[in-house]
Amino acid sequence: MLGGAFLGQRTALAQQTAAAQEAEATFSADVKVVNVLASVRNKKNEIIKDLTKDDFVLLENSRPQTIRYFSKESDLPLTVGLMVDTSMSQQKVLESERTASFRFIDQVLREAKDKVFVMQFDLAVMLRQAPTSSRKQLQEILPFVDTPTRKELMMQTSGGTLLYDAVVQASNTVFKTQGNRKAMIVLSDGVDFGSTATVNDAVEAAQRADTLIYSILFSDESYPSFGGPNGRAVLQKLSKDTGASFFEVSKKQNIELIFAAIEEELRSQYNLGFVSDHPNEISEFRALKVTTKQKGLTVQARERYWAKA
Repeated sequence: MLGGAFLGQRTALAQQTAAAQEAEATFSADVKVVNVLASVRNKKNEIIKDLTKDDFVLLENSRPQTIRYFSKESDLPLTVGLMVDTSMSQQKVLESERTASFRFIDQVLREAKDKVFVMQFDLAVMLRQAPTSSRKQLQEILPFVDTPTRKELMMQTSGGTLLYDAVVQASNTVFKTQGNRKAMIVLSDGVDFGSTATVNDAVEAAQRADTLIYSILFSDESYPSFGGPNGRAVLQKLSKDTGASFFEVSKKQNIELIFAAIEEELRSQYNLGFVSDHPNEISEFRALKVTTKQKGLTVQARERYWAKA
């Protein structure tokens, strides 16, 4: 009898604890919860996966905020956009990009949870595949992600690498309708020719859509340079300003290893949720800063968010 009573007390306590945890993470519809995704690394650049809510410090416009929701993002749904530069400067590396993309989709996509879309950009921006959970659809569309034909090049009347326009279009027309965690992976040499948007426009569009931009610099060194902008700096900015990582394909780090690193990072994020102590009276960008109480750790997270009134 005593054993049964003790077991009943333990069960009741567990139920109360679960209810308290659920209540802590549940907010009414009129409360605006801001979610910040963060990755944490040590001095050896190893990802740290065992932190708790109490290990983090979060500031909005330099004001401390209470972290009211916390989770580890290894199992939550994910929407990924593969953004492939198909301009002529990528012609020789495109096959490697497609092969690596096949493998990445095969490893990352959980058909019951995740979605992937494919967008290519050169002298135009084209959504090749809308967000889908079908591995088969994605595998069938990737071979058609290719550089412009000779006829298309002859008909060209404007720019040839619309990188910034592609990021803006993906952010505004695809990611804004997605409720999952969101990340785009940009495979490009980072050189933009002809976009209506600027690099700052691209960053702001991604920030408003709460989207991370993982950039992979993959360039054909034999392709002639025409004095365009610094592609490396552009891709680094897109990633840093949205709280993601920048990578460069090299002899030491091929594209397969880079995709594996992105996969690990996406599966090892922390989600910090807070309700601002200053209600949104106007729509504006607000600064964010996430750190850990433990010394020697580096937090990678976006540095501002769009507070919508």
